[in-house]
Amino acid sequence: MRKKLRFFIEPFQTFLRWESSSGILLLLCTVLAILLANSPLAASYEHILHTPIAVRVGDFRLELGLLHWINDGLMGVFFFAIGLEIKREFLYGELRTKSAALLPVTAALGGIIVPALLYTAINCGTPSAVGWGIPMATDIAFALGVMTMAARSAPLGLVVFLTALAIVDDLGAIIVIALFYTSALSFSWLFIGILALAAAFVLGRYDVRSMGAYLLAGGTAWLAFFHAGIHPTIAGVLLGIAIPIAEDPDDSLLHQLEHQLEPWSAYFIMPVFALANAGVAISFASFDLASPIFLGIFIGLCLGKPIGIAGSVFVLNKLFGAALPGSAPKAQIVSTGMLGGIGFTMSIFIASLAFDNAAMLAQAKISILFASIVSGILGTAAFRIARKHAPAKES
Repeated sequence: MRKKLRFFIEPFQTFLRWESSSGILLLLCTVLAILLANSPLAASYEHILHTPIAVRVGDFRLELGLLHWINDGLMGVFFFAIGLEIKREFLYGELRTKSAALLPVTAALGGIIVPALLYTAINCGTPSAVGWGIPMATDIAFALGVMTMAARSAPLGLVVFLTALAIVDDLGAIIVIALFYTSALSFSWLFIGILALAAAFVLGRYDVRSMGAYLLAGGTAWLAFFHAGIHPTIAGVLLGIAIPIAEDPDDSLLHQLEHQLEPWSAYFIMPVFALANAGVAISFASFDLASPIFLGIFIGLCLGKPIGIAGSVFVLNKLFGAALPGSAPKAQIVSTGMLGGIGFTMSIFIASLAFDNAAMLAQAKISILFASIVSGILGTAAFRIARKHAPAKES
């Protein structure tokens, strides 16, 4: 019994430790990228990011710039880790039962739909309307990092709620990317990719432990999706979901892979992504507070996220008597919703898919950074105010 309990609790504790602490490194890489993009080294920084790198196997050759290898290749590993987390959460974690999943899933949906609607309302009829998916995302590392520092007294149930919410949020973003941020489809390549992933699921169904077999299936699916016009990181998510799981940690390929990949994801992949993507030249000319892109992202993240997340929780609590996560005061629920407005990694990722225009992409990145900083500050302040006005506990 103790071993099973350790299996349920240990992955969450490890995940929380890595994700919250990696937020500091992520922040440092973000600052470094901005400094590089606004320094005399800006031209060299851009040149390095667009340096072509070719992979050749026999007669096959694939050449992409470094930035594309990071966003398409390295992020595929990041999305693979997300796929592992999603499967574990739905099978054995906080989302394993309908009652446990109801609150974070509904809150995540509210935090996806409301910001998207607000952005669409502001950008409707403009070329920037395609960016409606940008304010949907919550950055797990930053959000948990800020909560860990700003709300040390927050109940564990509230931290678990934010973690589960962010994972469902990632799943929603993945679905949106797959359905709406794709180029013209090549059905022949898509068919090959589906066959490769089907093979991976068959391997998982029969509990095959050969990682080489999964790498072959996943690599084929990644390449096929790349040529099909679907973002290849989707192959990483689906491959993660195909990996077999077992209750015994020592006998679970999924648990072993997740344990091995999470530190790489938290301390290498995400910081490298930030270093490559957060570098944007900031000037008063580009920082247009009246821009529909800025207003849509800022209002979507800073206002839409807390309304969607906290509003969904309060509606379920009022209409169906659902318990507030961790029995937390309503003020802390609102504060958590504000931290959900820290979009950063996934928001920048979606922005890079949505905008081909360099000026629009730069405006989106600046808006994401600004909105994420404001959301973090507001969430921190709200938690401190809530703690200050909380009734004293009886001794």
